[in-house]
Amino acid sequence: MTDSPVLALAKDLISRQSVTPEDADCQKVMIERLEKLGFTIEVMVFEDTTNFWARRGTTAPLFAFAGHTDVVPAGNLEHWHTPPFEPTIIDGHLHGRGAADMKGSLACMVVAVERFVAEHPDHTGSIAFLITSDEEGPFINGTTRVVDTLMTRNEIIDMCIVGEPSSTLHVGDVVKNGRRGSITGDLIVKGTQGHVAYPHLANNPVHQALPALAELASTKWDEGNQYFPPTSFQIPNLHSGTGATNVIPGEFNVQFNFRFSTELTDVEIKRRVHSTLDMHGLDYSLNWTLSGHPFLTDEGDLLRAVVKAVDEVNHCKPELLTTGGTSDGRFIARMGTQVVELGPVNATIHKVNECVSVADLEKLTDMYQHTLNNLLGK
Repeated sequence: MTDSPVLALAKDLISRQSVTPEDADCQKVMIERLEKLGFTIEVMVFEDTTNFWARRGTTAPLFAFAGHTDVVPAGNLEHWHTPPFEPTIIDGHLHGRGAADMKGSLACMVVAVERFVAEHPDHTGSIAFLITSDEEGPFINGTTRVVDTLMTRNEIIDMCIVGEPSSTLHVGDVVKNGRRGSITGDLIVKGTQGHVAYPHLANNPVHQALPALAELASTKWDEGNQYFPPTSFQIPNLHSGTGATNVIPGEFNVQFNFRFSTELTDVEIKRRVHSTLDMHGLDYSLNWTLSGHPFLTDEGDLLRAVVKAVDEVNHCKPELLTTGGTSDGRFIARMGTQVVELGPVNATIHKVNECVSVADLEKLTDMYQHTLNNLLGK
């Protein structure tokens, strides 16, 4: 039995060992397909990362699909049912690294656009692809650099679907219409090293810092809102001491992270944290890393088109959520773009034996095509 166009393309992409930041010619495969549709291709290589920007049309609105060809490492090969880069069908599911995150989505995007263009060769507006090989890595030279380039020349994306695996039980049951922001603080509390038997000659930074950390952990930062849970403060890493039992440490290293809603800004978070640390009289240094601002698409043509498309395929509307980690949508949202995430079920992403339902790939292709019909079809 011959594979469908979307399954054949998904298999081709999965067979390429594009462990981040490698692309392994996945983008070349996509580009060849898009060139045949009349897309203008611009390859953007920044340091170790390969990206491409493809556009068909010159008029507004500009709708884009965004995604990544890189995947996380396979892990222990002995735990895989089949080799991770040999796409295999088992019980109606396509197995292989990247099947769900997110080579399956990429195949659906390309095939959906091929079908749409065949039916609407003179569609309104423009269609684009923003593809990177740096989403699973440090995300320094990928989507964010492409967005910077586009903004510099005032080429602004109006609407964007990111193909991240947003679904929970079946494809399209959840659409992510926003994401929380993420900011990390690396705190060094300074003390005076000394002997534990002579605490009056030392200053233990752990003892000094604990009341302040307890206050930060118990603070209610906001109430959240209709789309976002309350802002979360978490401490993932603590380190202090020499390993000896008789030495009071001279420094206490604390790393904490905020996942914050649209009710709060990174500026306000910084102000409140510094205020708390200062109030407790700590001698400290604090470096901040902002991974992304929160974004929300709670109205607009894109959300209406996507919800309608999912309903047309599934015969039920999706749930709109902002849960989960960050995605490259946060970079695209900087343009003022309407951004949503719609992709496969996320149950196996980053796991051994990653897989996606073959039937879901066909449905996702239909959802993408229906979205294009709703937005740009004549």
